[in-house]
Amino acid sequence: MDISTTRIRNQFPGKIVEIIRGPHRSEVDIATTTGILTSVIENRLLDQIGLKTGDQVVAFVKSQDVRLATV
Repeated sequence: MDISTTRIRNQFPGKIVEIIRGPHRSEVDIATTTGILTSVIENRLLDQIGLKTGDQVVAFVKSQDVRLATV
């Protein structure tokens, strides 16, 4: 994927700090300048891509529904 041509605006470069592997899906924790982001990914895809702790990645956040609440 060519990151510079994607239309997704919410891009967070970071480093994988932990991968918690489950039976079918894994949680991938990414340290970014804005904090830790967690992505849930199918184990099959995780293995195909070959992601591992310490890899530099870009997290793309795209959502059709973002809700806010006051605190």
